[in-house]
Amino acid sequence: MTRNAWIEMIEEPDASGPLAEAYDQLRDPETGQVDNILRIHSLHPATLDAHVLLYTSLMHGKSRLSRAEREMIAVVVSSLNQCHY
Repeated sequence: MTRNAWIEMIEEPDASGPLAEAYDQLRDPETGQVDNILRIHSLHPATLDAHVLLYTSLMHGKSRLSRAEREMIAVVVSSLNQCHY
């Protein structure tokens, strides 16, 4: 089931400047689209940069947890929060 974000967002075709560049870098390789979880930051691109930096650090940074363990934690937390991401 696909759910649409209710937060106002700048759509990909309407993005320009640094936001358009960020969208180009963040496109999902399989769909060619930018995920809603990232596009919700479109009105404030600095928060988009911070979101990507935080995610990258948590999921790919140095840790005693494996990538699989980190993904499992994310799935459990999302499930508990009834989050579809």
